[in-house]
Amino acid sequence: MDDRRQPSSASEWLVALLDQPDDRKLRADFARWIAASAAHARDWEEIAQTYEAMGEVAPLHRAYWADREAVSRPLPTVAPRRKAGRRVGLGLAGVAMAACLTLALLPDMILRWTADYATETAERQTVRLEDGSIVRLGPDSALEIVYTEAERRVRLLEGQAFFEVAANLERPFRVTANAVEATVIGTAFEVRMAHRATRVAVREGSVRVSRDGVVPPVNETLSAGDWARLSWDGGDDGRGHMPAQNVASWLDGQLVVQDLPVAEVVAELRHYYSGIVLVQGDALAGRPLTGVYNLSDPVAAFRAIASAQGASFHQLSPWVVLISGG
Repeated sequence: MDDRRQPSSASEWLVALLDQPDDRKLRADFARWIAASAAHARDWEEIAQTYEAMGEVAPLHRAYWADREAVSRPLPTVAPRRKAGRRVGLGLAGVAMAACLTLALLPDMILRWTADYATETAERQTVRLEDGSIVRLGPDSALEIVYTEAERRVRLLEGQAFFEVAANLERPFRVTANAVEATVIGTAFEVRMAHRATRVAVREGSVRVSRDGVVPPVNETLSAGDWARLSWDGGDDGRGHMPAQNVASWLDGQLVVQDLPVAEVVAELRHYYSGIVLVQGDALAGRPLTGVYNLSDPVAAFRAIASAQGASFHQLSPWVVLISGG
């Protein structure tokens, strides 16, 4: 390939083929690479299916990876796609993708219509409640307020929120997030919903957390710096302690993580990025990650994650990021 470095992974081949769809030598080199081993064919199948699922329908070599057993036979000849045609194809794919996304996101849209307050990607909102309590709503979040004379109840419908609660001994403040409830008199704490679990972390004071209707039930008190992750089905709970000032670090424009899987960290950063982020490979997705990331520049954060894991980083377009290998 002239003096250019030969792609060495499925993700690099994807980028190269998209950049130079008419390069016959590149296509021939790719044919030799994919025929070299079953592992190459499996990797290509995974990334090609991921790309197609995004709506970028790419028929190039599809017949090949549809048959994993035929690794040794040559690839079928496919006429090169012209760039203008590719733009038209991607436009049509974008329309289809938009229709699919509308159906997929309909339940979420209905949920947001029932909320009293809701935010979009990279948006935060501060809400002052009638009793003087303050709620700082994170991005992609929704909240419902249900106040009565006997109690102050808030439902976190999705996302995350930080609560600074005005003390009132006669009206406890309760936050429900799916099967989990947090009860306080007056304190500062965070509630986050993600990965079919509710995470409660305390910055000041104490919070009683409970989970009923699931085995095992939970009823315990958290103090400043404590956090608890309670799954909605009771299957994957966790407890820990952190510097209290790190609770809800997103309020200061940072994401501070310690020993969290790459997939979870990327999921958090997605709330600050208006595009698509793909993590290729279960091994990479499950690796523990520790770091501090700037939420105002999520692309730089994705690049830093890839670098820390020895993985490849590709920005396929202004709205598509791929992290793979490593």
